[in-house]
Amino acid sequence: MADLAGRGVLVTGATGGIGAATVRRLVGQGATVYAGGRNVEQLNQLCGETGAEPVAFDLTSDDEIRGAVSGLELWGVVNCGGFGGEIATPQDTDIAIFDKVISINARGSLLVIKHVAPGMIARGVGGSIVNVSSQAGLVALPGHISYGSSKAALDNITRVAALELGKHNIRVNSVNPTVVMTDMSASYWGRPDVGPPFLEQMPLGRWATEDEIAAPICFLLGDDASMITGVSLPIDGGYTCR
Repeated sequence: MADLAGRGVLVTGATGGIGAATVRRLVGQGATVYAGGRNVEQLNQLCGETGAEPVAFDLTSDDEIRGAVSGLELWGVVNCGGFGGEIATPQDTDIAIFDKVISINARGSLLVIKHVAPGMIARGVGGSIVNVSSQAGLVALPGHISYGSSKAALDNITRVAALELGKHNIRVNSVNPTVVMTDMSASYWGRPDVGPPFLEQMPLGRWATEDEIAAPICFLLGDDASMITGVSLPIDGGYTCR
C-alpha cells in the first residue's frame, strides 16, 4: 500500500508477536516506523532486522511516554502494548494485577494518544490511530475479568477519541483479535479443557496468526480505510457473531 510510504508510524509493544509482525509489514510498505517498547535489547534486535527506529518507554509512565513520543513526526499510531494479567474469577481476582492490567492496556494507550495527538493536529494532515483490543472486550470470557475489562475500556477510548479527533481528520479504530497461539497464551488456551471447546464455538475453528492481525491493522492505518473511524473490528474467526 503506497499510501503509507514515507509516513511516520509509531508501534507500541513492538517486540511482541503482533507488534513485530505489524512493524515488519509497515516497513515493507515503506512507512517510517518507530518501534516502541520497554526492552531496549529486544527493540534494538527488531530494529536491526527491520530498519525501524527504536523508541524506549514504559507504558505505565506518563513522563516517559511524553518524552519519547511528543517530538516524533507521526501520521499513524498502533497501540499494541499490553499485559495479559491473570486468569481469575471476579471473587478471586488480585486487585493489584487488575490495576496493572488497566494501567498498561487502557491507561497506557490513552497516554500515548494524549501525547501524540497535539503534534498530529498541529501538522494538519490528518492521520490514523489503531488500538489493539481483544475479543475479550466484546464478549465475556471465563477468567478474563481484568483483561476483558481493560480491553472494553480501550474500545471506549477508541470511540471517544474518534469523536474528538475526527474534526482534525484523524481516524481512530480498534481491532479485536481472537487468540494468537504464542508461548504465553499456550499456558491457558493450550489446555485440553480450554482450547478445543473454545474452537468448537468459532466458525473458522482455528487460532489466528500474527500476520492475520497485522494485515487489518495496516488496512485501517491506510487511505483505503479513509471513511472508517470509531470501529471495533473483530478478527476472531467469527467467534463474536454467535
